[in-house]
Amino acid sequence: MTEKPEPSAESMPQRGAAAAMLGCLSFIFLMLSAASGAFVGVNYGSDGDNMPSPQQLVEFMQKQGMAQVRIFDTNAAILKAFAGSNIQVTVGIPNEAILSVGQSNATAANWVKMNIAPYLPNTNITGIAVGSQVLTDYSAVANVLVPTMRFIHAALVASNLDALIKISTPHSMALLLDSFPPSQAFFNLTYSKTVMQPLLDFLSQTESYLMLNLYPLEVYQHNLRVMSVDYALFRPNTGVVDSNTNLLYTNVFDAMIDAAFSAMAALNHTDLQIVVSETGWPSRGDQSEAGVSAENAQTYNTNLVKHILNNTGTPRRPGISIDTFIYEIFNEDKRQGATSERNYGLYYPDMTPVYPLDLTGTGLTSQNGTVKTWCVAKKGASANSLQAALDYACGQGGADCSAIQPGQICFSPNNFMGHASFAFNSYYQKHSTAPDTCDFAGVATITTIDPSYGQCIYPSSMPANQTAPGPQKSSASRYMTISSSLVTCIVTSTLLFQNLRL
Repeated sequence: MTEKPEPSAESMPQRGAAAAMLGCLSFIFLMLSAASGAFVGVNYGSDGDNMPSPQQLVEFMQKQGMAQVRIFDTNAAILKAFAGSNIQVTVGIPNEAILSVGQSNATAANWVKMNIAPYLPNTNITGIAVGSQVLTDYSAVANVLVPTMRFIHAALVASNLDALIKISTPHSMALLLDSFPPSQAFFNLTYSKTVMQPLLDFLSQTESYLMLNLYPLEVYQHNLRVMSVDYALFRPNTGVVDSNTNLLYTNVFDAMIDAAFSAMAALNHTDLQIVVSETGWPSRGDQSEAGVSAENAQTYNTNLVKHILNNTGTPRRPGISIDTFIYEIFNEDKRQGATSERNYGLYYPDMTPVYPLDLTGTGLTSQNGTVKTWCVAKKGASANSLQAALDYACGQGGADCSAIQPGQICFSPNNFMGHASFAFNSYYQKHSTAPDTCDFAGVATITTIDPSYGQCIYPSSMPANQTAPGPQKSSASRYMTISSSLVTCIVTSTLLFQNLRL
């Protein structure tokens, strides 16, 4: 047998360095394969009275487990407050500032120097949104939109920040024409070749994403005669089939996302992800605003969160991750326009919930770390519907309905609303207060108002000694961690090789 030569003294450290490099990269790739899933963040606007201070905002978000936020400018006090929080921040350039920022490479570089660089790395800025709905709402700067984005990117490259901070611009869905069926949607021809084509090219070249402001309520309000509100709220419905693809759509959100994918494909881009920069549902509105209520707002956002965190994807792109920012965290009572414009918030400015909502998938929280919830019958539900749901809850559903039997403590008042509410709540609490267990074909709703009366006590969720969940690490934050680890890995291994040459 031929003996293998012993490795030389020089080759052993080289092999060790190579092994270290390979092992490090293997670890990173394993992390990449495990890192998946979308996040649900929030938009933060401050156009209101008695808004929380920036520091209160950050502490509140941390208590809620919120790990991503989009703000609409580069307010110094807000960016400083986020320092050390590790909350991912997408900042904005207002539409009216685009011309001044985008005059040249020099003006863009100065903007980055003054508005981004001073806060890094303590504040985790991960995105820059250049304008908002420029092509539909502020078309005077349409022609300089993409050049401005290129100037800013060049400034980030010069500062070695381009791998950490992505640049995009939010669009209104009004930019898409002929959006149903989704397969035949296309961008407004006024901007399709002149702005959208170079924009998509830029996003692809910089590994960024298309940002969309997406409001199913608006679609519903424009199609009241032919659309069920259930289709807008992610509630069960028969759906609509795209006649070109035979794909079934059961909610507006997916149809709008796939319409955008089709429009991008028409411009030869199938490589880009979509980030929903705004979506939401107001809890109050004017009498003329169809579909607006706290109940519908809670239903939409609850089902949206579940849809996003489950990585459901869309009929065209099943299983894809769609990072989403809900509009918005707090009501802004100084906003102009219809009543709904001041009531998109998940919370009031005093940080009490407008309605209970869990953005993390781990449990409902309030400003104190807990919020009690009950499931009750909806006002206005028909007696027949309540009877059918009551029969299910007390029968197949396994709810404890002994207290609403004749002669028992919760029998009076002897009516469908009272009995159904008690049974619904028993079923809801038994099933760990998951949001979809308080629906009963649309005749039940979650409330934070205790329905107990006299000696009839309704059990509630989340006892007072239960602590709030910690922040959930999103796919984006995991990838940021992985990117940092990869850079460390490469730099360390490179230094090893360089030292071996000395």
